[in-house]
Amino acid sequence: MLFRSERKAVFFKTVLPLVLQVNEQIVEDRKRLWQLGAEQKSGARLSAVDRLWLAVMSERYGTRRSDVDALLKRHDVVPPSLALAQAATESAWGTSRFVKEGNAMFGEWTFASDHEGIVPSERASGKTHRVRAFDSLYDSVASYVTNLNKHRAYREFRQVRAEMRAKGQAFDGIRLAATLHRYSERGAAYVDELQTIIRGNELDLLDGARLSQAGDLEPVI
Repeated sequence: MLFRSERKAVFFKTVLPLVLQVNEQIVEDRKRLWQLGAEQKSGARLSAVDRLWLAVMSERYGTRRSDVDALLKRHDVVPPSLALAQAATESAWGTSRFVKEGNAMFGEWTFASDHEGIVPSERASGKTHRVRAFDSLYDSVASYVTNLNKHRAYREFRQVRAEMRAKGQAFDGIRLAATLHRYSERGAAYVDELQTIIRGNELDLLDGARLSQAGDLEPVI
């Protein structure tokens, strides 16, 4: 049996690379958005491939077609410290039934009939939500990030993040956690737990991690 500290270490080593993979794809997408935005402002005509890509991104986030500035505010990274804290509390450190049965790391609800889902054992009478299931843990992480980046409940999260970016500040998981009182029915108590997990495990130290080309973790210098 793993001791609690060992279980935490295994959990972080499992989830962190997935968060970094999702974030690094977003970083690449943002580079492309910046380039396309610059081309638009110069009056250049975008290629058919680029126009299609922008249309798909606009559809995903519900922005006006080819509104690069709006996409840049939405399509952005989530600091690993925050993602890990949410994964820890939502999945009971990777031990929950939802993780075991459906790779559901972040407890996302779904009402969509075309989504695979798991009915919570304590779901109240008359409720119809399910916890969305995924084919892999990576898919769960990617969906979580997209959820924060597009759902109207997390508008404050995106606004604070955009302000940090505009000021050239590193994304602060503690500060951003304070905007997620609508993520859980527990409200302020949920925010307090996220911040306690971040501080207690010094997760902010992982915000500078990145994946090397070999897939290993290394610090950003």
